Amino acid sequence: MATQQSQSIQTLLEAEKEAAKVVQQARQYRVQRLKEARTQASKEINEYRQSKEQEFKAFEASHAGSIQTVQAAIDKETEVKRAEITKQYQQNKDKVVKKLLDRVVLVEPELHRNLKKVGA
Repeated sequence: MATQQSQSIQTLLEAEKEAAKVVQQARQYRVQRLKEARTQASKEINEYRQSKEQEFKAFEASHAGSIQTVQAAIDKETEVKRAEITKQYQQNKDKVVKKLLDRVVLVEPELHRNLKKVGA
């Protein structure tokens, strides 16, 4: 009976060792799959980033000409407005100076309307 118990114990120990090996292999497999998943995700992210960068560069290249034409149109419009303002300044500067001088130099002395005459 002792040999039978010894064999049973030995069988249990071997089964436990086998179970530990299976668990260890499962852990290693899981770690390996996680690493593979991370590298695959990293690769997919890089591919997606590159495709989006290419799309952006294509968009930028297709719209670069329109940006330059819009900028040229804005510059032209600004120059026209600037020339118009300068022209109006040249036309009206003498009138403005004359009005200012008339207000400052030509003073008509008179009593203030709130001043009351004394004795009246």
